[in-house]
Amino acid sequence: MKTTLLLTSAAFFAIGCTSFQQHPFVYEVENSGASLPKIEYVNPDKLPQCATLPDPFEWSDGSGRSTKFADWEQRRNQIKSEIEFYEIGVKPDKPDTITASLNDTILTVVINHNGKTVTLTSKMRVPKEGNGPFPVSIGMGRFSGTGALRRDLFENCIQIPYDHDQVAKYSMNDRDTTYPFYQMYPELRGNGNYSAWAWGVSRIIDGLEIVADQLNADLSHICVTGCSYAGKMAMYSSALDERIALAIVQESGGGGINSWRVSDDFTARTDTNVERICNTNYTWFMPALKEHFDGRVERLPFDHHEILAMCAPRAVLVLGNADYEWLCDHSGYVSCRGAEAVYQTFGIADRFGYVFDGKHPHCRASDLQVEAVKAFVAKFLFDDPTPNTVIREITPTLKNVDYHKWIDQWAGKNDSK
Repeated sequence: MKTTLLLTSAAFFAIGCTSFQQHPFVYEVENSGASLPKIEYVNPDKLPQCATLPDPFEWSDGSGRSTKFADWEQRRNQIKSEIEFYEIGVKPDKPDTITASLNDTILTVVINHNGKTVTLTSKMRVPKEGNGPFPVSIGMGRFSGTGALRRDLFENCIQIPYDHDQVAKYSMNDRDTTYPFYQMYPELRGNGNYSAWAWGVSRIIDGLEIVADQLNADLSHICVTGCSYAGKMAMYSSALDERIALAIVQESGGGGINSWRVSDDFTARTDTNVERICNTNYTWFMPALKEHFDGRVERLPFDHHEILAMCAPRAVLVLGNADYEWLCDHSGYVSCRGAEAVYQTFGIADRFGYVFDGKHPHCRASDLQVEAVKAFVAKFLFDDPTPNTVIREITPTLKNVDYHKWIDQWAGKNDSK
């Protein structure tokens, strides 16, 4: 399979270590598998039941499985299609016309399609010292280009806040289809906002490609980061755009890193109030997700360990918070073990890390998490090969979680065919 890729200096460093490390760190295009055959969708009533986490390597038609990296782009696009069809709605391709301009530190991206216009503006923080080109950090939320993380952790990066309400309005109630995305794509008014918001992040990157020389931006080193609902946004944005080299997903909870299956099981056993298909926000997801899978999550053909795995071979750091019941780190941890198994299979375990700890406020990284962020930023935004990014930190409450029963039926098996 032919893919277009960028080999960073870190990639060249790694080639001499092991053949696994030849896997690209990032790609030049939004979806390098866009031309691959599409899957045939199955009526939810006819989907097979799977009580454990689905095998990320198994072909959607049940014809077998492959753990070969050469087959991953095709499998990744099968997972993408399932997520769009059953959970968030279609993320549209790059529109007809995109222009971008800079006015001092104001980035303006104008998208024209179907006779409609979407305008995205962002007041950036640009490094005042150094020669560049500078890596880019896109923060999910209008106020910071580093999400909920400290700005100094991305000191030598161009920091770009993403005002998602310029695309689709954040709401806890009804989806507002008067907003620009739904006006441009009226046929997608049944979508969840996460497809719209991820589309907007990709259009920001399109704009950056136009002004990269003026901005002195290094577009082979783009990071997205966000916390809580914005952590979900960072996860979906990275999973659906291969130009993003690093995703930092902070306290995303249900509908984010968490497995819908594990959260249901955990609630049934503990009577705990956590975010599940039955009670998540249905401005964020398609109402069809609840209609078809509430109470029968075992028929969902994917789960969220596979959304995390879609980022492979690119880098992901997950940050949790055990003090918040609603976040259900139990479920998030199991999901991370499933995604970690994919990274391990490809020999790139150092590109996936997680820190589940506690004793810190929501969306306020602990000291341990800050150190993990520093390591991932250094290695995957600044090509420093020295930091240890094989980070697997969990609270004592998670040490007895039996993740094996959820993934052992496929994890570690290399029976490709």
